[in-house]
Amino acid sequence: MGGGVGSWTSGVGVQRDDLMPLVYGELRRIAARYISRERPGQTLQPTALVNEAYVRLAAERPREFANKTHFLAIAALSMRQILVQRARARNAQKRGGAPHRVTLDDRNVSAEAPAGIDVLALDEALTRLAEFDAEQARIVELRYFGGLTVEETADVLGSSPATVKRHWAMARAWLKQAIEPGAPAPAE
Repeated sequence: MGGGVGSWTSGVGVQRDDLMPLVYGELRRIAARYISRERPGQTLQPTALVNEAYVRLAAERPREFANKTHFLAIAALSMRQILVQRARARNAQKRGGAPHRVTLDDRNVSAEAPAGIDVLALDEALTRLAEFDAEQARIVELRYFGGLTVEETADVLGSSPATVKRHWAMARAWLKQAIEPGAPAPAE
């Protein structure tokens, strides 16, 4: 089914089914981080989120991934989309309730992110950012949603870590203003 694991480090693309067993634990950690940021009462478990993301990836046309980081970034984006769809469905079922505050500081990239993120508000702001600056939006997806480091993000984007850091800071400030008009820009 593809290049095999040996090709992972040789620069040759690797198939999804070859990567999944090798990164499953890492995907579960990403999923757990996502779910911990959700509003209280979330019933989705990390394993179920990873499995649903895998099913979605499996339904797509076969593709090769440049490396492990590339695969994790695509899988993390799939998990984000699942959570956004679930949040939209929840909101369609019951209207009302105050939105929760979203913060985009570097602490939220770690597993200790606070609970209560309004995934829909962040998704809407991120969509607007992508219209303005697609690279900054991609950096937010990889860093915030994917949990990638600056270096891993730079690797996925084919950019330098300094450029990623600069765009990450600008994107965070832009998103904070988009989500909370009048709020001070986040500190680095």
